[in-house]
Amino acid sequence: QVQLVESGGGLVQAGDSLRLSCAASGRTFSGFVMGWFRQAPGKEREFVGAISRSGGLTAYRDSVKGRFTISRDNAKNTGYLQMNSLKPEDTGVYYCAATQAAFYVVGAARQSGIFDTWGQGTQVTVSS
Repeated sequence: QVQLVESGGGLVQAGDSLRLSCAASGRTFSGFVMGWFRQAPGKEREFVGAISRSGGLTAYRDSVKGRFTISRDNAKNTGYLQMNSLKPEDTGVYYCAATQAAFYVVGAARQSGIFDTWGQGTQVTVSS
């Protein structure tokens, strides 16, 4: 099993940028597909994006395409979510997650149930 810890959240204004980090420990990080999800108050957790084991493939929800970038550094056992041009509707708790499922499965389904390891979450608040 791998353990995940997110960091980097905070309060920003619309149009600002933030970079979230997801530090992994335990089993080899490169053996897992990594995903990012978010949950706004009163709403279901939703898929933000995912990255393949090597980092060569990514998938994003439509509303963040062109603004968010997922990356990973397997040598540092860390994943990243770079968020630019933030909007108030991006507000929520952001979670990183890991799965041993194939990336094509993750990219197609985009469901939280595919992921079996989760971080504790980090709050992102975007003011207008």
